[in-house]
Amino acid sequence: MTQVRIATRKSPLALWQAQYVAQQLTAHHSDLRVEFVEITTTGDRLLGAPLASAGGKGLFMKELELSLLEGHADIAVHSMKDVVVSLPDEFEIAAVCRREDPLDAFVSNQFNDLDQLPEGARVGTCSLRRQCQIRNAYPGLKVLNLRGNVNTRLRKLDDGEYEAIILAVSGLKRLNMADRIRQRIPPAVSLPAVGQGAIGIECKKDNTLAIDLTLPLDHGPSRRCVEAERAMNARLEGGCQVPIGAFAQITGESMNLDGLVGTVDGETVLRTRADGDADQPTALGDQVADQLIKLGAREILEEVYRSS
Repeated sequence: MTQVRIATRKSPLALWQAQYVAQQLTAHHSDLRVEFVEITTTGDRLLGAPLASAGGKGLFMKELELSLLEGHADIAVHSMKDVVVSLPDEFEIAAVCRREDPLDAFVSNQFNDLDQLPEGARVGTCSLRRQCQIRNAYPGLKVLNLRGNVNTRLRKLDDGEYEAIILAVSGLKRLNMADRIRQRIPPAVSLPAVGQGAIGIECKKDNTLAIDLTLPLDHGPSRRCVEAERAMNARLEGGCQVPIGAFAQITGESMNLDGLVGTVDGETVLRTRADGDADQPTALGDQVADQLIKLGAREILEEVYRSS
């Protein structure tokens, strides 16, 4: 019997994702035994500070990658939106599972959508991307930082600290909390994060057994969409300190990609779109990034990094 050890964070959503991957693996490999290696990452411990200022996406990855390096685990399961732009040389994303709904969710106990929120209503989100777009579209709202796992954020909403919060549709659906979604926020209002809704499986490049085991889980269209979004982000050299959004969709043999760069205060939001060959996702990502740079994205990025 073959054994595979899955490194995962301990949050309910991360555990759901790891268990989902385990179920998919055993469905394809009947003689497989799965063991979970649960890890508390730096990002899970530093809940008091905004993610961007605390160190960004890598805070959710480095301990999991260390477990792969030290041989304690064979694969690591991530939300692709938490995966850094450039992986260390030793690693690769061996598979991207079929993507769930990538849109943002409006969650409130009193209001049905963003349009119903009154002037001065408190909206909670830790995402600079969401903060930027909500402030731009609804300048009368009070957008506040909100950290913690999904259950913690919902509890703060239920305790009356916010009139509404913004979460990922995919996370709520995976945790059987789809009933909390009042509105799937249209991409025209809140463009999703790079890779949002997709689960990635990371392996060491030299662990050919682990890579071979995960290959049946790789969903080609989801991988190509995520690759286009990540290529855009990579060309922009974007980090967690800058609001960046991207959303790729495939229709037939074509792919379209929407991209966004903005300032946290929502005063400036640059958006563009391009269409291309679905089999050339990196080229499309580069094209959208270049269009954003022509619109002034580089100046926004440089200003943010100078002041951070």
